[in-house]
Amino acid sequence: MQEENLMAHRKADHLHLALAQQAGVQTASCFDQLRFVHHPLALLSQDEIDLTTQWAGHTHAFPFYINAMTGGSKLTGQYNEQLAIVARETGLALAAGSASAMVKDPTVATSYQVMRQVNPDGFILANLGAHHSLESAQRVLEAMGANALQIHLNRPQEVVMPEGDRDFSQWLKQIERLVNGLDCPVIIKEVGFGMSQQTLRCLAEVGVKTVDVSGRGGTNFIQIEDQRHETLQFQALYQYGQTTAESLLEARVAPIELEILASGGIHQPVDIIKSLAMGARAVGLAGFFLHYLENKGLDATIEKVRAWQEQLRQLYLLLGARDWQELQTTDLILTGDLRNWAQDRGLPFQDLARRHH
Repeated sequence: MQEENLMAHRKADHLHLALAQQAGVQTASCFDQLRFVHHPLALLSQDEIDLTTQWAGHTHAFPFYINAMTGGSKLTGQYNEQLAIVARETGLALAAGSASAMVKDPTVATSYQVMRQVNPDGFILANLGAHHSLESAQRVLEAMGANALQIHLNRPQEVVMPEGDRDFSQWLKQIERLVNGLDCPVIIKEVGFGMSQQTLRCLAEVGVKTVDVSGRGGTNFIQIEDQRHETLQFQALYQYGQTTAESLLEARVAPIELEILASGGIHQPVDIIKSLAMGARAVGLAGFFLHYLENKGLDATIEKVRAWQEQLRQLYLLLGARDWQELQTTDLILTGDLRNWAQDRGLPFQDLARRHH
């Protein structure tokens, strides 16, 4: 029981510290280092624009979704309920936070199940760490009525977490078991430290089809765990990992059969558009929605999502793209650290500037 109480307390800590991060001053976005080439002629009408996208075996009405953050305590369950209402009213897919608390303590299941209760027809993703068994994943999926499973990779967080795991040797084998053993889509998701081309190849080799590269720039779990630490200090690692834009560059040379999602540091619709133009099929936001819900309330959050949906149509029109596939043929120029990353990693990038037909 003591371990279960500690788990619930940790979930509440994560929520409060994540909200505090969002309240801080936003630094420059990695997407600021990405520019579009403007072509004045675009032979289309806004009526032709299609915002749908396909990933995890489903057609989604919009190219962004509410990503994993909360669950495992009474407080986080209240946020999950409100996020599920936002998803229901706006047609967004929705992911719960890690259900590890539910695996250890089934009495907290209601904090996750509320998502399906208030959003009976929505696309809902459960979330677990890579170390969990096939049986635990099946129980969580059934209990939540989830459509798909996110498996999160969070090694930097675990290393800094005072009570974190220290053995990651079986993660890839366990991912393979989950991918092969579950009869629903499985998405591998980083938690904010980005992906490399080498990792993406390894995941593809064990049968993974969908990956959220989730780069640095959003909620920082090294910082969160460091703030929970009473002895060791890890401030020097607050900028650890790849940004979302860098991770999307890495993904361009990954196996072509992978469906790429993006999250981390998404603050505005143009960040979504740039992620899509760099190869993502959809974009997840977690901290932004939590912060907006906390400070503006439920109705304002729903209106914000609808405004973003409308603005995305305008941005598609601005770039002359009818759908996400055409958006991925727009011309892009890399600058600053992003260009340096591509050069140092030997990643092709100059072709991005000459894709327009």
